Amino acid sequence: MEVFFNSSAGRIQGEYHCSPQEDKPVALILHSHPEGSMNDAVVCKMYKNFVSNGFSVLKINFRGIDKSQGRFDQGIGELVDASTALDWLEEKHGINTSYWVAGFAFGARIGMELTMRRPEVMHFIVASPPVNKHDFSFLSPCPVSGLVLQGDLNSVVPRDAVLDFVNKTPKRQGVEITCRIIEGADHLFRNRLDQLGQTLDDYIQKILNNQPVGNEAEVIKKSKVVLLD
Repeated sequence: MEVFFNSSAGRIQGEYHCSPQEDKPVALILHSHPEGSMNDAVVCKMYKNFVSNGFSVLKINFRGIDKSQGRFDQGIGELVDASTALDWLEEKHGINTSYWVAGFAFGARIGMELTMRRPEVMHFIVASPPVNKHDFSFLSPCPVSGLVLQGDLNSVVPRDAVLDFVNKTPKRQGVEITCRIIEGADHLFRNRLDQLGQTLDDYIQKILNNQPVGNEAEVIKKSKVVLLD
């Protein structure tokens, strides 16, 4: 359902699904920029997969997008929007719930910043994180485990830059950053959304069932998974 809440630049628009089971985790999903929105194909795929795994889910339009008031603020105001969205979720679900943050491209950066600032965030999932365009050194160290999704044909954010980020980012003890490379996928995962969704489901189910996910980088093919050297 469509929802609205107030951020520092005015009203923010979102789409919210409430799980019928009260004890389920909650996910916040953040979109790309510029010209991105909560209707991005990757964001919609993440939303559907979280819902199918029993989560309560909120995706939002950052300030200046569609019905959200304000204007683009170079990531500063957008981080406020994301934090306010998490506040809104906590008002509904309480502080003892497991919160996940997911983001695509620019939204991945904002999601990671939010994860650093908000200790209630327990896991993250990011797709096409712009590690070659923005400074991610604020992850010092990365506080929680998460999944990084990357296309091997991504010409906007090269695969090697993402692998370097995953391998070199400092992490707290016990934290694992899992990387999955989707074969044949570009920055937008065009024609590879099904593989993206299957990879999301696999990771989410392993976390929810306390199964090991591993921290090796893997290539996701249509028929098999291949470990990267």
